[in-house]
Amino acid sequence: MIGGFALLWDRIKGLERRISGLEQSRFDTAAQPANPQVTPGSDGAEAADFERAPMPAVQLETQEQQTPVEADATPEPLSDVPPESAPEPTAAHAQAWATEAEPALVEDGAAPQPQDTDKGPSGLSRFQFDFEDIFGRRLPIWAGGIALAISGIFLVRYSIEAGLITPRVRVLLSIVFGLGLIAGAEAAFRFEEKLRDERVRQALAGAGLATLFGSFYLAGAGYGLIGAGAAFIGLAAVTAAAIALSHRFGLPCAIVGLVGGFAAPVLVDSDGANVPLLALYLALVTGGLAWTGQRQNRPWLGYAAMAAGLGWGFLMMLGGFGGTSDILAFGGYLIVLGTVLPAFMRARSGPSLPQLAAGAIATLQMAYLVDDGGYSLLTWGLYLLIAGALAYLGWRHPALRAGSAVAAAVGLWLLAFWPSPEASEFALVAAAIVAIFAAVPLALQWRGKAMLMDIVQLSAVALLGGLVIFLQWGSWNPTLMQPQLALVMAALAAIPAISFWLHWRSHNKLTLPETCAQLTSAGLLGLAAGNLLTDNWVAPIIASAITAGFAGLMHLRQQAPLHIMTWAAAGLSLIILTLTPGFTDELGQLFGLAGDADSLHAILRWTAVAAGMVLVWAALRSAKDDNPSALVASAIAAVLTYGVAAQFVPANWLGWVAAAGAIGVAAWREREFAGWGAFLVIAAAWALIPVSSWFVAALMAVAGIEFLALDAVSAADLFLFVAPAALATGLVAWRLDHLPTPIRTGLTWIVAGMALVAIHSLYKGAWGISTMSQFAALGLGERTVWQALLLAGAIVITKFATHPYTRHASLGLIAASLAHFLWFTLVMHNPLWASQHVGALPIVNWIVPAYGVALAGLVLARQQIGERIALSRPIIDAAMMALVAIMAISLLRQFFAGSLLNEAPIGQTESLLMSLLGIVLALAFLWWGSRNTERSWRVGSLVLMLLAVLKVFLVDAAGLDGLLRIASFMALGFSLIGIGWFYTRQLKSERAATPSAQDT
Repeated sequence: MIGGFALLWDRIKGLERRISGLEQSRFDTAAQPANPQVTPGSDGAEAADFERAPMPAVQLETQEQQTPVEADATPEPLSDVPPESAPEPTAAHAQAWATEAEPALVEDGAAPQPQDTDKGPSGLSRFQFDFEDIFGRRLPIWAGGIALAISGIFLVRYSIEAGLITPRVRVLLSIVFGLGLIAGAEAAFRFEEKLRDERVRQALAGAGLATLFGSFYLAGAGYGLIGAGAAFIGLAAVTAAAIALSHRFGLPCAIVGLVGGFAAPVLVDSDGANVPLLALYLALVTGGLAWTGQRQNRPWLGYAAMAAGLGWGFLMMLGGFGGTSDILAFGGYLIVLGTVLPAFMRARSGPSLPQLAAGAIATLQMAYLVDDGGYSLLTWGLYLLIAGALAYLGWRHPALRAGSAVAAAVGLWLLAFWPSPEASEFALVAAAIVAIFAAVPLALQWRGKAMLMDIVQLSAVALLGGLVIFLQWGSWNPTLMQPQLALVMAALAAIPAISFWLHWRSHNKLTLPETCAQLTSAGLLGLAAGNLLTDNWVAPIIASAITAGFAGLMHLRQQAPLHIMTWAAAGLSLIILTLTPGFTDELGQLFGLAGDADSLHAILRWTAVAAGMVLVWAALRSAKDDNPSALVASAIAAVLTYGVAAQFVPANWLGWVAAAGAIGVAAWREREFAGWGAFLVIAAAWALIPVSSWFVAALMAVAGIEFLALDAVSAADLFLFVAPAALATGLVAWRLDHLPTPIRTGLTWIVAGMALVAIHSLYKGAWGISTMSQFAALGLGERTVWQALLLAGAIVITKFATHPYTRHASLGLIAASLAHFLWFTLVMHNPLWASQHVGALPIVNWIVPAYGVALAGLVLARQQIGERIALSRPIIDAAMMALVAIMAISLLRQFFAGSLLNEAPIGQTESLLMSLLGIVLALAFLWWGSRNTERSWRVGSLVLMLLAVLKVFLVDAAGLDGLLRIASFMALGFSLIGIGWFYTRQLKSERAATPSAQDT
């Protein structure tokens, strides 16, 4: 890894030199003047031709003969030459670019000079990987420094194990050896001109520092040759020397000192560890390296030291603690590593990920320490002394307040997991924690010295402290009153409330983090206090009261933090409403489901939450009339208001309640479309169930299953559910003319759809067809009258309505009538093959009106779209001829079969008459087409005649003999002759009436 690092470092340096050389070369090139050359133009005028910028150290020449520049000819600057007149690159240019990379100069035809293979463009050195240089010249120096440090430690260890020298001599020799290494580093620094390698002094200094660290630790903790004070002075001196030498010899000295300093306690064996001295030693090493990294702008050095120090903390935890001094020393060590150092390293830029990680690890180790001490008052006292000291330091030095925040988290954690505490002891410790970590930041705010961290800390300590106290002493019994805990929660809520009041008083513009922290803590604690004094069903009322208070604040100051907190309180009140007992039954009543909800409690709860949301809406509207969030509030308030009504209004009338709400809000504030829109959606939802059932029955009817009166919407459901939605939607679409046209059009179509469902259902109920026998007897008549009504509606709209969409509505009704006839009467339930009674009397039966209504619809459609769409006219004419033919066949069939056309078989006489009828109809179509000059009818007559002829030859003639066969063929022959003669005359008359091209 070290070799790879050195390799990359060398490559980066080479790239930097190369970039610098290229930049200098470009600068020199830009400084050279352009060399204008003039050549004669095609028209005899002289034109300026400029070469491109010359290459550095290269003289460009051309092979062409240049024309001398006249005395009065002044070349124009290059920037004035238009882009399209720029000269094309010449061979000389290409040669110049090709020779740019060559290091030798090409002048006057001189031969290229020998090149240095280690040089690149602009004379820059090229990096080459040299195995001997990396592994023979560079790495051994660093490896030697590390080996020296380790050898010194192992030398001392060997002397201990072999018993060669006394402990005092061992320590003395190790100190002398370390000082000798540092002296060698200083000598290498002074004789730099001879050594010419700074790594020598760095390695020697690092090894000497590591040796001195181990020496003083061994003298104090291993042999007890010096006391704790002397050991502290020695370790402090070594730490100071490491810091000084890192500034004198560079970063590698600090790195070697880091490795050696933390490795010394591991490599030096001793009978037992002195926890206080070890903690002090590790804290000094970590602090010194952190300070060095901060001064040298290398924070990663401090983070590495903290990581090693916290790792040593885990090792000390595994070794155990022997008494109070060990616990105190280890606790102070954790506070230093977890709070003081991280706060010191980057106090201005705020907390970073390494700082948070260090605080989290230290917090866990501190929790283990207190737990290992059995949560005794002595352990708690030590923790509180440290906490108080941190609070004092934070008061004096704001950069150290992060340590107080971490300590607060540790204290709350320990309070939460304190097993079976005594009430008096718990109260004492909890009060001290709140006083240190919440009251002190509040005092800082009172004096105007608080930072964001202080505001967040006091809010979090108050809130989490209340949660911990409830978890330890509270009860989740919804019927149990707990006034003492309520008083505690109210007292804790006062801390963030006072903080917010101070913030409100001293700042015109509230900031988001502080406001959210303060109001969240105060609101939740106030909610807890109120809930501890009342039954659980009252919780939504208390939450709504808090929402109302926040809405009042927002009304006074329309600022983003108050908007966020007001919405948060409103959302919390909704959540609490859903979580309290009885909500399931109350919610069911919104959908008309019966339940066992307490009506009084339900009304009070829903009214409170709805009133809170209305106040939120009012506060939002007071800022500006087009506030988007106010629309959301009005929609939620509308739904909650409907919920209030659902708690006491019978379910069958809730559709009218929603419709009345939509009409009322639209009349009061017509631009409050979210409010009346929510009511409108609720009303439409009540209409959705009956309309959906009708729609499903209609789809099944399309598939062939009869639509009976039982499938239609009852009159009661139409009045209770469909009529409210249709009325409210219609009034909104009619009265609110400021709505966009697409919305009004959509609402109008919705009303039209509901009206169609209502009319159709009432119509079905009037006929009362409920069985299949009734459907067979009355189905054709019911469908015919329905189709006639649709067509009559189209005629009325066309004649009397003046709205721009009149034509669209009329065409829609015509299309509906024709589609209904086509699918249900002509295809699905045609009397020719379905059991549908047409009537006992010939001609005077349901066949004529059924097909007559369809023909009338085609005539109206032709009138309305025939002039606009030319292709539609022949299509409509073909449809009319087909319907006339089918109607005539049905009437002939009724004469022979009676009311049910599909029961009696077709006889020979009836078949012949059908052929004759076809021929007669063909002649009639031909006459009509000739009379009105409509070619489509003449073509239709020919088609019908052809079908009749084919029927005669293929069907009728096969079953006839004798005179009947002769008569049929004679009639067919005369008919065909007559048609041909008539058709020929018609064509001749048309040609005679049409002027020729020459006449025109």
